[in-house]
Amino acid sequence: MGKPTGFLEHSRQEVGHRPVDERTRDYREVVVPLDEEAIRIQAARCMDCGVPFCHGLGCPLGNRIPEWNDLVYRGRWKEACENLHSTNNFPEFTGRICPALCESACTLSINDSPTLIRHIEYQIVERGWREGWIVPLPPRRRTGRKVAVVGSGPAGLSAAQQLARAGHSVTVFEKADRVGGLLRFGIPDFKLDKGIIDRRLGQMSAEGVEFQTSVVVGEDISPKYLKLNFDAIVLAIGSGEPRDLAVPGRGLDNVLFAMDYLSMSNRIVSGLEPSPARPMAKDLTVAVIGGGDTGSDCVGTARRQGAREIHQFEIMPPPPVTNPQTPWPMYSKILRTSTSHEEGCVRHWGIMTKQLAGSNVRVERLTGVKVEWSPSQMREIPGSEFTMNVDLVLIAMGFVHPVHAGLVTSMGVALDDRGNVRTGLDHMTSVDGVFAAGDATRGASLVVHAIASGIEVAAHVNRWLE
Repeated sequence: MGKPTGFLEHSRQEVGHRPVDERTRDYREVVVPLDEEAIRIQAARCMDCGVPFCHGLGCPLGNRIPEWNDLVYRGRWKEACENLHSTNNFPEFTGRICPALCESACTLSINDSPTLIRHIEYQIVERGWREGWIVPLPPRRRTGRKVAVVGSGPAGLSAAQQLARAGHSVTVFEKADRVGGLLRFGIPDFKLDKGIIDRRLGQMSAEGVEFQTSVVVGEDISPKYLKLNFDAIVLAIGSGEPRDLAVPGRGLDNVLFAMDYLSMSNRIVSGLEPSPARPMAKDLTVAVIGGGDTGSDCVGTARRQGAREIHQFEIMPPPPVTNPQTPWPMYSKILRTSTSHEEGCVRHWGIMTKQLAGSNVRVERLTGVKVEWSPSQMREIPGSEFTMNVDLVLIAMGFVHPVHAGLVTSMGVALDDRGNVRTGLDHMTSVDGVFAAGDATRGASLVVHAIASGIEVAAHVNRWLE
């Protein structure tokens, strides 16, 4: 695939980013795309490896990565775009925010830098939009069947698009006032511009998907209404119950869940809320509790709001630079530095928050302690307790399961031992005709898993309806 000797002749060229002092003054995407010749050279590095683990093991969508790398190398961009869309409804999302499991599984990763898969994907889909190759694909016939999709994140959107293309009448119900779920309200614009979402929604609307926003299923309309008016229901409600921080002082003002903070920021950036005279984190010392991607997004957002200091606390020890526990082709659990971290942040590892305090109703101090881990337990290190002055605390400790109150409870679907919606191999819940997709069934995960789940669920729903 590509040029047979390409991986010997060319090194991996990393994607550039806008300068820190420039990009932290706005919310535009930070990536600086490579030019066409550079992309052709990078596609040439895809080797004829025989067993391409990148798409067979690394990509949950089964993207045919060697094929579209070869097409890009040969200048056959339109065919590459068609190939890419044959397995992925939304490559503009995965090309921006997927952690690129495929690159860890690239055969070149055994002893070299992997092929630049994610950015090539990004380049293919963006060229497809520029050239007008990506158009609505309405069905040739209508089945007369009606499907309700609850939730408009990546799982709900991929399920809705597949079902609409199969000829069913699809209505997507979204509790927020805009479609997109966490793509719109949870991911900052500097990683995913919201116009990218709207562009794809226009295609879906032209294919017949109907979107109803500001509708809370379980409150505004009942599950009984859905069962009476639709032939099948897909629950794509995500894993929205955040893991809380059970410490004294949790109820103080300016102690927020990360998603509430990011959602408000995204609404302001998108013009859905008026811009405040003073950004939320301006001139404040911000503590982000949680070392994952959501915490990183909080760091980048607080930096753009003009925070004085940003500290990110993670209870686990720092990952190693190389990790023999996750060898090729597994996704390496190693220390990673995001573009937000590069913009200015102090990262603290092995820290457990013990208490939050304030002299009035606002948080003013955070007390923590260093911890160490053994295979069986965590223990506090004696004499390591410390107190830090803070003005804003953001809890980014992940999510535990879907929100149960309202829809899940009233629908009466069975749950697994982690509180997720339980489904069978056909993705149907314990309620006949009600299916579930994405994080609602597997817990908080990656956008690529959600898209893949939506596609798979749609196939089962279509088969059931037939």
